[in-house]
Order: sequence, then C-alpha cells, then structure tokens
Amino acid sequence: MCDVSNYDEVKSVFKEIKKIDILINNAGTNRPDHFVKIKKEDMDYVVDLNIKAAFHVAQMGAKIMIKSKNRKSIGGSIINMSSQLGKVGAPIRSIYNMTKFGIEGLTRGMALDLAKNNIRVNSIYPTFVETPLVKNFFKDNKFKKAVMDNIPLGRLATESDIATAVVYLASNASSMMTGSSLVIDGGWTAK
Repeated sequence: MCDVSNYDEVKSVFKEIKKIDILINNAGTNRPDHFVKIKKEDMDYVVDLNIKAAFHVAQMGAKIMIKSKNRKSIGGSIINMSSQLGKVGAPIRSIYNMTKFGIEGLTRGMALDLAKNNIRVNSIYPTFVETPLVKNFFKDNKFKKAVMDNIPLGRLATESDIATAVVYLASNASSMMTGSSLVIDGGWTAK
C-alpha cells in the first residue's frame, strides 16, 4: 500500500510487481466549493489525486502489462473510475468535474495507445455511491434532496452495483470494449 498521490511511493510499489493483467484505477476525492471560493490547496489536492495519480498508476501499470509474455494473446484491462460528473456539470463541483472529464480524455487516449498491445482501457461513470464520503455530504439535507431528485431510479448506487461493472470490464465478456464508459447513474445523465 502507498499514497498514490506520491509518485516515488507508487514507483517503489510498481518496481516490486512483475505481472499485471487487470488494473483498477479507483483513488479519488472531492472538496466541493463554489467556483470563486475554491482554494489553491484544495484544487491542487484534488487534481493531484484524481488526475496525476491516476495517470502515473495507469502508466506504470501499462508498462508492466506490455512486458508480459503473450500479452497480445491474453490481453489486459485497465479500468479508470470516473463519475457521472465526468459527463455533466454540477454546482459546487468544478474541480471534481474538471478531473473526471480529464479521466474520460485519459481513458480514450490510453485506449488508442494501448490497443495494439491488446490492452483495453475503459471507465465507469457511477452516480453517487453509498460510501462514507457520500454519507458525510448527505448531512446537508438540501444537497441530499437535490441529488436524489436527479436520480430517476430514486436511489444511490451500491458498492455492488459498481463492483459488478468492474468485473464485466475486467473479464473477456467485454473483450471488444475499449475507450468506452459504462454509465451506472440511475438515469442521471439520461435527462
């Protein structure tokens, strides 16, 4: 384990890894605030974790994947965790929107660069998921109502909803998917 926003720690961990077939890029956070009130340290923290760390982890993982014997025949899968807010904007979420739109661009660029090695790169767009971070945000009843009013299915996603999507993208069942996103948002972005 390491702090994925610390490049040297990540590099040290990856030096010990000899083979990777599946990489799930799932670290991320949010520090919501109105655009004009965002502090530089909050922006730097969210960008460093949500974008830079994702890039470095994916790049180091891909280098190991490419070196694997028989990579072209066995394939590989990199899954970047994005968000519905990588597809649509939201108030007081400007930094998060920026980073998740960035993950979508990274996913598509990586997919094209790694396709010749039979490494697929996709992302998942979850809605708000029942996690401790979301529970903390939901202490604000106005925010909670706004979120729930935007999910046509009327519920938050569960960790199981997301895990099922990850298993699909990691498996051969999705062998023709690359540069794509699975939207697990209860209908939020369909509106």
